[in-house]
Amino acid sequence: MTAPAEDPSPRRRPQRRKQVLLRLDPLVYEALARWAGDELRSANAQIEFLLRRALAESGRLPGGAGPIPRRGRPPAAAPEAGGDPEE
Repeated sequence: MTAPAEDPSPRRRPQRRKQVLLRLDPLVYEALARWAGDELRSANAQIEFLLRRALAESGRLPGGAGPIPRRGRPPAAAPEAGGDPEE
């Protein structure tokens, strides 16, 4: 019996999110958490948003960096075109 041939085209696996420990002054964290709440984000998402914006403004955001993953409930599916919504 022969081994199955390996696929010559590498498939890109989704990259896992990198976890980092971040130490912040408690007052800085509180201000960040309030700002995040004002924009309906978690503190973690606000930190990533701000870091990405700073990287983009300085021309250092890698071109392969994907968008920030959306969290929460997915949007409702749109009804099919041409169908009666009452059916």
